[in-house]
Amino acid sequence: MIPHPSHQPPAPARVFLSGTPGTAALAEHVLVTGHGQWWTDRVEEPRVVAVTCGGHALLAGDPSAITPDELAPLARHYVETPGRFVPVLGAAFEQLVPWERMLYVHRGPAVTPRVPRGVTVRRVTSADAPALAALDPAMAWIHDSWEGPATLAASGLGWIATRKGRVLAMACSRFLGSRYEDVACATAPDERRQHLALACVTGLTADIAARGHRASWSCSRDNRPSRLLAWTAGFRLTREYVHHIAGPVSQASRLAEAA
Repeated sequence: MIPHPSHQPPAPARVFLSGTPGTAALAEHVLVTGHGQWWTDRVEEPRVVAVTCGGHALLAGDPSAITPDELAPLARHYVETPGRFVPVLGAAFEQLVPWERMLYVHRGPAVTPRVPRGVTVRRVTSADAPALAALDPAMAWIHDSWEGPATLAASGLGWIATRKGRVLAMACSRFLGSRYEDVACATAPDERRQHLALACVTGLTADIAARGHRASWSCSRDNRPSRLLAWTAGFRLTREYVHHIAGPVSQASRLAEAA
């Protein structure tokens, strides 16, 4: 696949439905914010379309129109795609691991969090960019879909819990859609079990509702802490699905293409 010439989607991008929750909002996020990349099998009248952002990818079109080698840009991404693409993805990468996921939508009231003394929970502002840049390495992934801490801070689409200038926990709109905003949250490893993430998520979901949107939440079926947090924050299960973790590019595929 080749990068599409602009951040505007190619015509076949309408295969990605608008107004849908979870990672499916990725396409709208890239369109609205400009963060991410569109990919096609060819510039004119593409038959296969992908969009990537924050380590995630959506893939659609005709799998017979593309070779495994051409899927190399999706290496080390979490790929959500119809089942018809699985065989060509399996040939493209050394590993293709299915991952069971759970999708929640915010429907109910949250349990009121008890924030420790000395901690402030508030909406993020552009002035918080340096603090987000200094996040604990275990939390830094949270600004990937915004291509950096400065743009996430400037968006205002996040809530943070701070103590003495340090960000202890954060929740943000990971993928901004026209109807849904998919929520991500992270807590510094040494600050867990203090309801900090719950407090941030509660503030963020209130903001999302005020914008006329609904919050969604997606996580691994095996991630019990994330599922518990979602439920406590008022999210309810909508559906289960599978996406695939694409490993490194298959050398066998490359040799076949060169033969």
